[in-house]
Amino acid sequence: MSAGALAQARALIGAAREVYAGDPTVRRQLDECAERIDQPLRVALAGSLKAGKSTLLNALVGQDIAPTDATECTRVVTWYRQGPTPTVTAWHHGDQSFNVPVQRREGSSLTFDLGAMTAAEVDRLDVEWPARALTNTTIIDTPGTSSLSRDVSARTLEMLTPEDSASGADAVVYLLRTLAATDVAFLGQIGSHVGGESGPLGVVGVVSRADEVGAGRLDAMMSAKEVASRFATELELTGLCQAVVPVAGLLALGARTLRQREYEAFRALAEVPPEDLQLAMLSADRFARPDSPLPVDAHTRAQLAHRFGLFGIRLAVTLIKLGTPDSPSLATQLVERSGLHELRQVIDVQFGQRADQLKTHSALLALTRVLSAHPRAESAPILAAAQRLLADVHGFQELRLLGRLRSTRPNLSDDDVAQLQRLVGGFGIGRSERLGLDPDDGVAAERAAALAAVRKWRTWAEHPLLDQFTARACGIGARSAEGVLAELSG
Repeated sequence: MSAGALAQARALIGAAREVYAGDPTVRRQLDECAERIDQPLRVALAGSLKAGKSTLLNALVGQDIAPTDATECTRVVTWYRQGPTPTVTAWHHGDQSFNVPVQRREGSSLTFDLGAMTAAEVDRLDVEWPARALTNTTIIDTPGTSSLSRDVSARTLEMLTPEDSASGADAVVYLLRTLAATDVAFLGQIGSHVGGESGPLGVVGVVSRADEVGAGRLDAMMSAKEVASRFATELELTGLCQAVVPVAGLLALGARTLRQREYEAFRALAEVPPEDLQLAMLSADRFARPDSPLPVDAHTRAQLAHRFGLFGIRLAVTLIKLGTPDSPSLATQLVERSGLHELRQVIDVQFGQRADQLKTHSALLALTRVLSAHPRAESAPILAAAQRLLADVHGFQELRLLGRLRSTRPNLSDDDVAQLQRLVGGFGIGRSERLGLDPDDGVAAERAAALAAVRKWRTWAEHPLLDQFTARACGIGARSAEGVLAELSG
């Protein structure tokens, strides 16, 4: 989708609003299309019950802002947006709302008090919070898709895959603990709504609660990476996901909010003989027993287990023994090992840098569905133009290739693979970033580099001995270079 697609989409929506000026119902839907382009990118967290969506949301934001206990509020689709002060609003019966008190008790996580209302009576929750991570992204926390309550699961389906309108999300992070048939089926539904005819464009998979894959052992993340690789391979066969990343959400959240007293507790545990600590950590309950001889009080030990899990405690103690000198250094290393950095990098490449592209695609999909549902002779040219814009799918081919390159290696040298990743936007979508040049090198250098890239990758794409995947990857790279060249000539 070209750089001018955003302006073209705005113009088409504006033209459609004029055509349907006398139809308040359709006009309201078109107004929503226009507003969607100007709003922050909408990223939904979805997955099965107890997959760790709220914990991952808190880790991504770096604050404890989403309830993680199984209360009524976790059964409601909840939108998290940037706001000046923490405010929670519940919407019901379409357009009625009331403020929801935020409670945070000592020793327990944050919760939203719906009062006498039940989840069945609330359509959605809107949370405004002063968090930098929400400046350009609205995060939507959805109820578990495998809930025992069909009504609860239906809320997620209705928001992400509505029958008569575009998806409520521009992109989806789907949390997996296993790769069940229900996950594959739901990912297929998401792809058809979020991507339309272009398929699942903004879908990233997460092997959630990754530390539990290895039963909390120190090598748990290695086991989780193997699982993520297997999931990625299986999902690639169906084209349902662009990347799969293992993340220990609990560890990531604990690390991003690490307190000095917790670091001191880890230091004390690092002084315990290894065999004694190993025996005490056979289970979380055993670790927190009041009669334990460990040099940390029972209440603190229980909090450590609640906030970091046994894997996080073992890892923190090991890092301190290896010489981690202070609380900030420990927090940095724990976050790095949690998989959160890798996920944020994938989200940035797959979603953040292409936010306008994804939002424009969502708006155009919504526009085509509105116009198709309410056909008029005057709107037919608008519909045709919107469909032509949606057919420009090269940017989405880049996204899929970037996801595929994480687990499948083309038949190219390491340098060529890195160059291809850069060219298709893996390190940024600006011209200099794609071409591997300094921004100050100038237009002439960019034109020469782009022309050389076109020739190189077009030659490779047409090589008769290359396998199908490698040839296709080279062809996408050539098209990306041609796009840069066209931009320079425009």
